[in-house]
Amino acid sequence: MRLLDHLAALSPPRALRRARRLAAAGARARAARLYSVAAAAGLVEAQNEVAHAYLAGTLFPRNPAEAARWFRAAAEAGHVPSQCRLASLHLQGLRAAASGPGLFPDDHWAADDAPGADYPAALAWARKAADSGSADGQSLLGFILANGPEGILDRDAALDWYRRSAAQDWPQGHLGLGMLLMSRADTAEKTIEAMAPIERAAEAGLPTAHFLLGVIHEQAVGVLPDPSRALMHYRKAAIHGIRNAQAKLGAMLLAGSGCAPDPVEGESWLRRAAVAGDPEAAALVGDLYARGGDLPPNYAEAAIWFRAAAEAGHRTAARALGMLYLTGAGVVRDADEAARWLARAASGGDAAAQANLANLILHRQVRSASVDGLPIHEWFERAAGSGDAIGAFNYAVCLTEGIGVARDEAKGAMWLRRAAENIVNAQYWYGRMLLEGRGVPADPEAAYGWISRAADTGMTDALALQAEMKLHGRGTARDHAGARDLFLRVAETGHPGAMFALGALHGGGHDIPVDRAAALHWYRRAAEANHPLAQLMLGRWLRKGLAGPPEPAEAETWLRRALAQGVEEARSDLVDLAAGPEPAASRAAGD
Repeated sequence: MRLLDHLAALSPPRALRRARRLAAAGARARAARLYSVAAAAGLVEAQNEVAHAYLAGTLFPRNPAEAARWFRAAAEAGHVPSQCRLASLHLQGLRAAASGPGLFPDDHWAADDAPGADYPAALAWARKAADSGSADGQSLLGFILANGPEGILDRDAALDWYRRSAAQDWPQGHLGLGMLLMSRADTAEKTIEAMAPIERAAEAGLPTAHFLLGVIHEQAVGVLPDPSRALMHYRKAAIHGIRNAQAKLGAMLLAGSGCAPDPVEGESWLRRAAVAGDPEAAALVGDLYARGGDLPPNYAEAAIWFRAAAEAGHRTAARALGMLYLTGAGVVRDADEAARWLARAASGGDAAAQANLANLILHRQVRSASVDGLPIHEWFERAAGSGDAIGAFNYAVCLTEGIGVARDEAKGAMWLRRAAENIVNAQYWYGRMLLEGRGVPADPEAAYGWISRAADTGMTDALALQAEMKLHGRGTARDHAGARDLFLRVAETGHPGAMFALGALHGGGHDIPVDRAAALHWYRRAAEANHPLAQLMLGRWLRKGLAGPPEPAEAETWLRRALAQGVEEARSDLVDLAAGPEPAASRAAGD
């Protein structure tokens, strides 16, 4: 057999024929040697096939530089398919100025790594192929003229070359012609005319044509909406790996558009598109896992997909990821990491993310380093100036907290007042500023009015402050029973401060009946929620036996927990506990 290889190598045409047979039989090394002989002898078919082998990494190790060198050799000899291939490579980033082994930055050149299309070089090779009558070359030339930079752009000429290619029934010619006609269509008749060549391209099996027809039928471009036809075309394009079609198909299957809802298949197609790098699909997969419903919720999985979308610049996904970090759903709870992702979304103009970020800053839940360097005040000032209420609230936060600008509570109060007409958080914070006299003259009655407006929406912090104002008679009549009812509503949401307040109210000294069992219950609830003063009071009540027999061991536990949180009063209680039981007369006297 090796003797036959040697004899074939003496004649380039025979070497090429034998190389093809050996390649088909799987004898790659022997085929490669004979291909090289034929290509070096100047056979353009061999040069073209060697170039393809280098580009695909089949008979030779993948080497785009060598592939380009052999395509160029064949193209310069007049081989039209090589001219077309070389034009395509220039569109993918091959630079005309280089040649030989230094043609690319390294041996891993690919379109994604390339420095950008070289339209002049692509134009030259495509024109040679087109002038030779190549339908492929004509469609390539049409593309270059339709999409090239100034000096090359000539859509009228592009239309002519696309028509010539389509006249030879070349699928890409049909597709280019249809797309160019569609871009010029300004009547229903012209839209229908443009659809015809796209349909011919789809009939020839071009996945991109199927995707375009899917868009046309889904979005009713010159036709009545037809979700079922859109779904059919998206499916055909998706099967052939068109990422956008996979995303569209998945979304339609989820929504049941043009079909019965199918969340399992919908998720599968969205996942394929997301893996291929589609940020919208990744965000949809993340949302699917976060919401649950037909599929069980999985916040850890949601975080993975939200991150993929956010890193690709999807601002809604960045906000969603930030909220997962804020709540600790699927990820370790981390307010600073939440702020980082919210800042990404906010930088893209996401108003909800801007509001969430402002609230984090307002409640001092993030370190200043997490937001340093961000032009937060500029985003909000622009939005506020345009009349946006959320922007006004956020800008007020920047002014009152000195974020990116000098602290100016008076100006901050002014913007809070503007936002308070529509924004619940602004009503609450403007009420607090009126109550505390920050940036505005203190006005407890006006403060109570704004805080009540926020409380009426169910805002927990506003309800708690409204209850406190009723308790102390600040800005409103003193009303301990009303305060108790409000604290009870808030406590049911898990608010430790409200639980502590209920313990104090029921413990005596207020305008409601004493209920020591209820007081002990609420002190315990608040203490278990890590409220320091509630831990102190629970320890005292257990030490003194104010709602049952004394419990010195448990009392010591709670007093030590309070002391560990900085409540120094617990130290003397621990000393008293160590001294022995409380006298009965002292227990009866209360706390």
